[in-house]
Amino acid sequence: MPQHRMLAHAAELYAWLQQGAHLYVCGDADRMARDVHCALHEVVALAAGLDDDGAHAYINDLIAQRRYLCDVY
Repeated sequence: MPQHRMLAHAAELYAWLQQGAHLYVCGDADRMARDVHCALHEVVALAAGLDDDGAHAYINDLIAQRRYLCDVY
């Protein structure tokens, strides 16, 4: 499951995001995409040392920059 891989490699994923990486999520909206979003929130919070509000703001910035995009069904 992608969310488990994200958490296992949280520091590396966060470093990529800090370097300008884009994250694309495609697939099941009800489970997988929701779980990936929660994992991304956890990755950002842990790797950056942010609280929930800070992680939420970081993810919203990724969305605004079109660096976190979802194509889900």
